[in-house]
Amino acid sequence: MEKRMVVYSAQQTRELGKRLGELCFENCVITLSGDLGAGKTTLTQGLAQGLGIQGTISSPTFTILKIYQGRLPLYHFDAYRLEGSDEDLGFEEMIDGDGVAVIEWPEFMSREIPEEVLRITMRRVEEDQRELLFTAVGKSYETMLEELK
Repeated sequence: MEKRMVVYSAQQTRELGKRLGELCFENCVITLSGDLGAGKTTLTQGLAQGLGIQGTISSPTFTILKIYQGRLPLYHFDAYRLEGSDEDLGFEEMIDGDGVAVIEWPEFMSREIPEEVLRITMRRVEEDQRELLFTAVGKSYETMLEELK
């Protein structure tokens, strides 16, 4: 199942992320694809708000993973620095665990990503305008996508 949405500001991106975070469930896996500056971290900031997480959410580019506590734990991955790595990094228990795994640059962690997933591809259209393509794989994610407005 697919759904396409357009946002016209960083604030709208955060609001969409917040609604998405409110729909997240235990063992939820969301991948975020898009060029640098597409809004992946901005969407994740909103998602964290939807999970009730307080504080600053920043990209884990230099650490690969940041963990935040809210209604559910948020495991925020930025796999960009894993390009070309074949190492087993032991992330499976977080991805298959009790929280929400958000994975930026999922192509560099493809072995760890389960079959059932919500894939979001973000594309910068203009300065503040972004197009998001949501692809839900699995019944739980299809239901989530149906409820996302």
